Amino acid sequence: MDIESLYRLYRRSAGVTTDSRTIRKGEIFFALRGPTHDGNRHAAAAIDAGALAAVVDDPSLDGEGIVVVRDVLETMAALAASHRLRLKMPVIAITGTNGKTTTKELVTAVLSRKGKVHSTAGNFNNHIGVPLTLLSAPDDVSFLVVEMGANHMGEIDALCRIAMPTHGLITNIGRAHIEGFGSFENVRKAKSELYRWLGANGGTVIYNDENNVLSGLVAGMARAVPYSEPGSHSLSAGPDDDEGMVLRVSATIDGVVHRFETGLFGRYNIDNVRAAMAAGLLFDVPVSGIIDAVSSYRPSNNRSQVTQTGKNTVIRDAYNANPSSMEKAISSFAGLKAEKKMVILGDMLELGSESRPGHEAVIRQLISLPGIRAVLVGPLFREAAAAFQSEQLLAAGTPGGLQAEFFPTSEEAAEWLKAENPQGYTILVKGSRGIMLEKVFPSL
Repeated sequence: MDIESLYRLYRRSAGVTTDSRTIRKGEIFFALRGPTHDGNRHAAAAIDAGALAAVVDDPSLDGEGIVVVRDVLETMAALAASHRLRLKMPVIAITGTNGKTTTKELVTAVLSRKGKVHSTAGNFNNHIGVPLTLLSAPDDVSFLVVEMGANHMGEIDALCRIAMPTHGLITNIGRAHIEGFGSFENVRKAKSELYRWLGANGGTVIYNDENNVLSGLVAGMARAVPYSEPGSHSLSAGPDDDEGMVLRVSATIDGVVHRFETGLFGRYNIDNVRAAMAAGLLFDVPVSGIIDAVSSYRPSNNRSQVTQTGKNTVIRDAYNANPSSMEKAISSFAGLKAEKKMVILGDMLELGSESRPGHEAVIRQLISLPGIRAVLVGPLFREAAAAFQSEQLLAAGTPGGLQAEFFPTSEEAAEWLKAENPQGYTILVKGSRGIMLEKVFPSL
């Protein structure tokens, strides 16, 4: 079946899915293959469950509703691109090393004050998630906000060819996924694929003009909008109180000062707030709506969340971590006024050759901050600690040293915390998703 015929079928459907377990009547099932599963094996069950069609790439399959193609993933991407061509609203693509999902959600909240917004669910931002985001976009939305992630060169460019953004925003460029990219320079090149695509296709870049790396990348671009001058407006914003539990913002918009509180932990989130405010002003969202949207937003899914457990105040930032985001989170945490402080940090994964120095830098930062107890989880932190043990800087209670506990897994850390039963602490929990630090929350 060609793409045009499949698109006509899609227009008659109730949507698309890649999960045969949650089929709704009238959906099209795309039978994707993965390292441990083959969706082709579930095509018949999807039809039986009410799917309008099952798109497969196993030529041995046939029967009513079975659509055989050369490659299911390529077909889904082509169908998404075909749908995108028929969508006439602005499409804002968001990528970056840190803060992609938070910025995407803030931008979505702000633009929702102007019109209906469809955006990436969760962090479904890869070669599967972007097509699904587009294919679930209704015809009547005013804005489409698409998050894009990448672990290798060329991925952002490939996602741009599917989503065809009209506007783009890079939150920042830092040292993450070095293992896949090979070097920081390659990270920079990969993330800037969004800028290059927009530049070549008449799109508009919205960029942080306080970030030297990003400012350098937009040099010479015809359509580049700085955060400080979005459209006909002027904007400056910074933390109003560095020592509060949540970020307070002082923003000057068109010469008028506005002060408000957010639901986000950490002054490092100010750039995410500025991005959303700049996008809102560029699209002429009323200032009152922008401020209300940002101040009303509450993070979820362990991203800069502040929760009270009854025993402790817990800052849940355990969805992802890399050296730059870890340094910023610890720095913000150190500035808090709290009688007792503890950090529970998990290994930072996918750093390649930067892994050892990255983990050593975190330990060195903690040593420079007396009075903070540390629970470090994972083999990478344990290996990095060897550089400091000879200096007696990791012995619990050593004057000028770091009071640290090391555990190979989150389960073992959770058991120790359950027995230790910390109370009255302010606790930062941060690490890479693969360490599964959420397992320690019941012990806090």
